[in-house]
Amino acid sequence: MNKIISLFFLFIFTTSVFSNTERLEGKLERNLENLMEKVIEWRHDIHQYPELSNREFKTAAKVAKHLNNLGLEVKTDIAHTGVVAILEGGKPGPLVALRADMDALPVEEMTGLPFASKERDTYNGLDVGVMHACGHDAHVAILMGVAEFLTSIKNDLSGSVMFIFQPAEEGPPVGEEGGAQLMLKEGIWVDRKPDVVFGLHVTNAPNGLIAYREGAAMAAADPWRITIKGRQAHGSRPWDSIDPIMVAFQIGNNLQTIVSRRLDLRESPAVISVGSIHGGVRSNIIPDVVEMEGTIRTFDSSIRDTIFSEMRNIAEKTAEMAGASVEVYLPNGQSYPVTYNDEDLTTRVLPSLKKIVGEEGIVRSGRSTGAEDFSFFSQEVPGFYFFLGVNKPDADPYKTAGNHSPFFYIDDSALPVGVKALSHLTIEYLNGEI
Repeated sequence: MNKIISLFFLFIFTTSVFSNTERLEGKLERNLENLMEKVIEWRHDIHQYPELSNREFKTAAKVAKHLNNLGLEVKTDIAHTGVVAILEGGKPGPLVALRADMDALPVEEMTGLPFASKERDTYNGLDVGVMHACGHDAHVAILMGVAEFLTSIKNDLSGSVMFIFQPAEEGPPVGEEGGAQLMLKEGIWVDRKPDVVFGLHVTNAPNGLIAYREGAAMAAADPWRITIKGRQAHGSRPWDSIDPIMVAFQIGNNLQTIVSRRLDLRESPAVISVGSIHGGVRSNIIPDVVEMEGTIRTFDSSIRDTIFSEMRNIAEKTAEMAGASVEVYLPNGQSYPVTYNDEDLTTRVLPSLKKIVGEEGIVRSGRSTGAEDFSFFSQEVPGFYFFLGVNKPDADPYKTAGNHSPFFYIDDSALPVGVKALSHLTIEYLNGEI
């Protein structure tokens, strides 16, 4: 008899939880049209007035005003311009963190949209156009919408939600700290550490498609710099010089042998790219100094260490053969670790996402050699980070402009999937269904 009674109460409990989840998600569906009008208006405004990393003053003020109007506990000026708010649910339970990045890129917009950016700013001493060419405007607007909906049902939430609006995902200006790493350094999780963190990124994929990868989903990124010192001479008398430009050419070629000849790529892929070479001031002067910069992308720490060692060896020996000297900076500036999706958490969230987009609307993607400083958050607590396709419904993803392009385009009709995904994940995690 006791066993029958226990099973009865277990049935009643699980049914009530399931019904509560369905009821809350149904309320979102009914209110979605009105909510999305606001989300789209917010996105267009943020898109029209973008701001570079650590300079997101207007964006942060807009976010903070909205969160304060919702009655949340809001903290500002974190890691320069970051905003964090806490929503306390009506019942005790876990803490879910949701993150959106706010910064734009030094890209001059060429979309021709009526709300296209015409903003300009200074970047590394250069006058540049500023554009949300990576879609962070959509991330901010989506999370503002999620905050509004979850606040409207706070009495039904069994736990709390932390909304993180993060600056400088694209990297802080030279000489500054920033981004997720600085937010953690300044202690956003010291008093209350989340049980889990969720985030998303829009991309040029089919409209409303969700893409994910368990485990190592995005690469670690390490910037590097090599300074080559030679001897200056007249361009007509190269034998009087130690030519650092020729040494730079040779180092660039030799670096590519690390991936093709020194690494066992059956273990894990890797990339070494040269992004810039600077040296000289005119055609008939062989300079005395050349600087090379680039990026390294890896998914495995031991392979990263091997690349660092091989790069130093190649740079030093190549320069030595020519009579030049080098200084190698590895890493040169802020590195991002691998963006890792907790494998158990990934398995548990997939049914929730499939309820939104169906089996055909979610795909397991390959690893991305792009990098994300969401990785700092997911190093601290279990995390899940996914991609949302925002192409026009009839667009060919192979012909559409990708992230960081001056032609990058977001179709607003895809954004409801982002609002629903983050809302469903939060509700179901707090209800113990994920």
